[in-house]
Amino acid sequence: MRRRAHSDAPLGPDAAFICQRCNQCVPGAAPGTEHRNHCPHCLWSLHVDVSPGDRRAGCRGQMEPIAIWVRPGGEWAIVHRCRRCNCTRINRIAGDDNELALLSLAVRPLAQPPFPLDGVALAARAGERTDRDTNVMEGSSE
Repeated sequence: MRRRAHSDAPLGPDAAFICQRCNQCVPGAAPGTEHRNHCPHCLWSLHVDVSPGDRRAGCRGQMEPIAIWVRPGGEWAIVHRCRRCNCTRINRIAGDDNELALLSLAVRPLAQPPFPLDGVALAARAGERTDRDTNVMEGSSE
């Protein structure tokens, strides 16, 4: 995300900015979190913090949203990985985050598994036959 470059003053966590990924204007304040740390439209971030809100990281690389993590208690958080230094960070979702983008990120592992889905379908059919065979052998019927 690109921070406003026309001022020499350090930008605080409440400063609005233009997202470097999707070019949308992003308000600095975010409902549900103290420190805006990602674009609510595309969910990408910028590696600017060492600690939440301090804006002291020197990397400034784009941080890709790579996963959703569900914290104890059910709160969702976005896992970001910096494209420049590979640092990973976990950031709370904000109340104005794009819900479709959040859901798309959450189901990505199911939509893009690391194995062919054809094998899953075959295994499921084999499991159905095994269940049917077990029921027949035990004398039960469906």
